[in-house]
Amino acid sequence: MTNLLAHQQWHGKIFDGQWIDGGGDTVESLEPATGEVLGVIGTASAADIDRAAHIASAAQPAWAATIGQARASVIRKAAQILEAERAEVERWLIREGGSVPGKAAFEVDLVISELWEASALPTQPFGHLLPASQEGRTSIGRRVPLGVVGVISPWNFPLLLAMRAVAPALALGNGVVLKPDVQTAISGGAVIAELFTSAGLPEGLLHVLAGDAEPGQALCESPSIAMVSFTGSTAVGRQVGATAGRTLKRVSLELGGNNALIVLDDADLDAASSAGAWGSFLHQGQVCMTAGRHIVLESVADQYLDLLAKRAAAVLPVGDPNTGDVALGPLINARQIANVDRIVQGTKAAGAEIRAGGTYEGLFYQPTVLAGVTSDMPAFREEIFGPVAPVVIVKDEDEAVRSANDSEYGLVAAIQTGSVERGERIADRLRTGIVHINDQTLNNDAYAPFGGTGASGNGARFGTQSSWDEFTTWQWRTSRPAAQTFPF
Repeated sequence: MTNLLAHQQWHGKIFDGQWIDGGGDTVESLEPATGEVLGVIGTASAADIDRAAHIASAAQPAWAATIGQARASVIRKAAQILEAERAEVERWLIREGGSVPGKAAFEVDLVISELWEASALPTQPFGHLLPASQEGRTSIGRRVPLGVVGVISPWNFPLLLAMRAVAPALALGNGVVLKPDVQTAISGGAVIAELFTSAGLPEGLLHVLAGDAEPGQALCESPSIAMVSFTGSTAVGRQVGATAGRTLKRVSLELGGNNALIVLDDADLDAASSAGAWGSFLHQGQVCMTAGRHIVLESVADQYLDLLAKRAAAVLPVGDPNTGDVALGPLINARQIANVDRIVQGTKAAGAEIRAGGTYEGLFYQPTVLAGVTSDMPAFREEIFGPVAPVVIVKDEDEAVRSANDSEYGLVAAIQTGSVERGERIADRLRTGIVHINDQTLNNDAYAPFGGTGASGNGARFGTQSSWDEFTTWQWRTSRPAAQTFPF
């Protein structure tokens, strides 16, 4: 490791421009693969959130008034520092979050892209010259920052899923209060604080306060927070939406998914099974975009199942990603692995067949393929968030579409087919925010609109195509060279 976190000033602290003691307890950051203590983090109380929001509110107007080139320079500098320090950051993602090295490198690449894309925002046009409705009056519509943005981020892609809100919010002139998950509060919190401190962000604009439900609720309730950007489970997202909604603040919800990978009878099955394995098993399936239901036409189902099961059983070793050459690392905690096994065993008891995996040791769950899954089984209905590929067999593409849409979730779908035109026709019928044809479900571009519908969230909330809509609001401004009188 190099120098970004080596000084350990963050040990047992929260960040408000400086590392200070928090009002909550300290919590050990544990390596899920070994149980080793990696560090100690401080947690925030509701009072800490309230204080941070007030400090950020006081600091934000001067930052919003800072010329765009200067704000852009800070964001670019953060990207350059991350590039230079990426080996250290990747190691934290591997050890604290259970990422395999490839996933950790992929996450850092995505975060660097997010920073560079965000750095272009402050120098873009931020308004329109509107037609005048009266002689002598100038009328403009201009984008202005919201004020202070609260960000609640999860543990699975901790750096990316925080930074995709933090970076554009700061770039567009807002202050930010970030509450990372305590399980990855170093890689998803301390890293961000140190990046922006090193990049020269003015003090008071960024606060990093890990914690549980108490500071999360305080963030949603605070009148000093203009917006909450939440990424996490659908159950918690509903609570965030309800709490934040009572204060009439803007709410961005990027929630769970139970995503369909449709395999048609003209697909390249070797490529499709590779896409299916990647879509279900990357990062142990702990991704909202994971392929949660493989919907396969019956004429090719046996061959697809054989190929997928062989990949799971013979090609994908499981183990400690910090010390071994493995494809899958540990799940994040014991509660998560118990829930995955509950779904797998419940689906088996309901009549499905385990074609590969279905066992675990410690926090290491074997990549699992379930055959004969039907719509009344747990693996069809629930978001598994583990390395499980449920395979659903259907008669034709109409039934495939009905099966894919038979879910409360609507995040992403993928279609494997020999005909792009056929894939496009099916894509038009799917109720998801994202569709990929001849690809898998796990895709993220910093500049593309990202988000889902239904239980997956309230729309495309991320990506630079959406950042102006998310982190600023319109102000209509008119002016006259001199005041005029009116009939009254």
